[in-house]
Amino acid sequence: MDTESKGSRVADGSGLERAIVLQLLRDDRERMWSHAQLLGELEADRSEIGGEAVVRALRRLEREGVLGLSEETAWASSAARRLDELGLIGV
Repeated sequence: MDTESKGSRVADGSGLERAIVLQLLRDDRERMWSHAQLLGELEADRSEIGGEAVVRALRRLEREGVLGLSEETAWASSAARRLDELGLIGV
């Protein structure tokens, strides 16, 4: 049984990283997201997330090759998109 709250999972980094990846893989949005758009979408879902936490999570995911990152935008990597197409990424 999962007794951990959503807030604590988000705060530990893995929940935030998961939320970022799922946002970047959405089919109903552009592939490239500005950092402001991403933060706005994440804050709408989880009010306790701060900008610095998102930036740290983006940098970790970029180092691991999960996403691409520029000074202004973020996007899911080709590998992450392919795994999603294969149904290997799910909620």
